[in-house]
Formats: sequence, structure tokens, C-alpha cells
Amino acid sequence: MIDTPYLLFLGDAPDALAAKVAQGIKDWRPEFALGQFRMPGCKADMGLQDMTLAEAKAAGCKTLVVGVANRGGVISESWVKVLVEALAEGFDLASGLHNLLKDEPVLVEAALAFGRKLHDVRVPEVDYPIANGKKRSGKRMLAVGTDCSVGKMYTALCMEKEMRAREMKATFRATGQTGILITGNGVPLDAVVADFMAGSIEWLTPDNDPDHWDLIEGQGSLFHISYSGVTLALVHGGQPDALVLCHEPTRPHMRGLPDYTPPTLQSLRDVALLLARVGNPACEVVGISVNTQHMGEAEALAYLQALEGQLGLPATDPFRFGAGKLVDALAAI
Repeated sequence: MIDTPYLLFLGDAPDALAAKVAQGIKDWRPEFALGQFRMPGCKADMGLQDMTLAEAKAAGCKTLVVGVANRGGVISESWVKVLVEALAEGFDLASGLHNLLKDEPVLVEAALAFGRKLHDVRVPEVDYPIANGKKRSGKRMLAVGTDCSVGKMYTALCMEKEMRAREMKATFRATGQTGILITGNGVPLDAVVADFMAGSIEWLTPDNDPDHWDLIEGQGSLFHISYSGVTLALVHGGQPDALVLCHEPTRPHMRGLPDYTPPTLQSLRDVALLLARVGNPACEVVGISVNTQHMGEAEALAYLQALEGQLGLPATDPFRFGAGKLVDALAAI
């Protein structure tokens, strides 16, 4: 178990999106997020109190969480000094990066010297099976996106919150580092050996009550050259009954790929549904989730209304305007 509350380490994040781990924790577990630590040049801000390590320790923080998700998931050399100082100050460290804390000799040495713990949440702890494609009881929704970091996790969490408010049976199923830090469990999918990725999602979403919904956190995008493999594992391993399309309309190019423009929602709908029906011929696309954070309210509402007219699907920003439309669509299946 990772001790809470947290001091969120933003490092030298080049933009807000690079600190999406910290943002997710702050939005969904605000009681865990007491403050933030930013290095010179950091361009991310969670709106939390900036604290020194000593101030955070005095405030009761127990774990320094690496809240940055950079390309490749690496521990920057410029961070190491701060991480060692945090261990010396009495903090445990938690990270979801591919570059593991336990593989950094200087951090391992410091943790031993100061009696602290290193938590790598992106390390699979289960011997996952190979997928068998057998139909499971219960229902499943998968969020799929036009790109990375468009709001797939937020969509599933917002839907879970709304469904529980309606006393519907629903469980958010985390598949990435931020979701695992928020909920305390899940599958670190992009760290699972490729042959077992789809099987890990079958394991994560087992047989359940006929009226229970597993709300599966999406990863990557079928259209993202770097990360499409992890998305396909979710599509096939999840055997979703419903897909929710996720989109951020103000991006000029795919995240980290300046030579690639995001696909249209129509393309995502057609490709994702075709692939989902390999595992579940009854799968349906039920709605659209749009991340409108960079749009004014009037502009966002007009955009959503236009989408509904174009695609014939309910569209909302579930974090900004509520997930009611998307939950209504699930309830109708």
C-alpha cells in the first residue's frame, strides 16, 4: 500500500498535459493531494500550494508521487537530486514511469539508507493468462480515443460516479498508472508482455452480475503509431458491449507526432467498432465524450450539439457538463 497523503512532483513538465498523472490524482482524489513540488522551468500547475520538501513533510505528506508522464516514461537526470532529497526528508517515492525507481541505483541506495519505500506502480504483479475470447457474464464499456490523453480515463470515472449516484452497478477498471494511483488497483497494461495484454484485460473484467457494468479505462489510440498495440489489446480483451468515442478537438496533430493529424470521429467509430465486433459481434457505439477544456462554454455546447447532429450519438464533456447522456445510453442497451 502507498501511504497517503501525497506531495505531487511536477518536475520540469513542459506543459500541463505532461503532468496528467498529477492532474488525475488532484481531480479524483483531492484529499490525497496536499501540495505540489515544481522545479525551475515547470510549465504545469495543479493549482495546489507549492511546497518545499520540508514544508510538505511538516504538512503531513508521506509519499512523493511522480506526477509526470513524459514520452517514453523516463526518470530525468535532473529529477534524481530532488528524489534523493525527498527520501532523506522521510518521504516514500511512488512512480508509474516505465523507467523504474528500483532500477536507479542511487535511489535504491538512498531508500535503504533512510529506511524508505520505492513504489513502482507500472510493474505487473500477476501472471496474466493468454486471452481465450470466451464470452463473460456482465457488461463492459470501453473508452476509445482519437489520440492519447484526450480524456478516456476521465470519461470512465465520470460515468462510474453518475452510475453509482443512480444506484447502478458499475466498477471503474484502471489500466494505467494514474488510474491505479487513484483507485489502488488495476492492470499496468503497457508494461504487460504483449502476448498477455488481452488476457490481462479478461482477468481484470471477469464474470459478473448480468446488470453490472465494468467501465474500462482506455489507453492510446488505434490511430496512434506509437501506442495502437495497447489499444487493440483493450478492444479484444475487454470484449466491450459498448464503446464511447473520446476526442479533444483543438489539437493540430497527434500527441508527440507532429506529422500526423488526428482522425475524424467517424473514422474512429468505424474502425473501433469493426475491431470490437471481432470479440463481441453485439458491440455498439453509444456516445461521444469530448474534452472541451480549451473551449469557451458557448463554443463547447455548440460543438457538442453539432456533433450530435452529424453522428446521431449523444455527445457531452462528462467532466464539465456531466455524464448523464452517456449513462442514459448505457442504460438503454
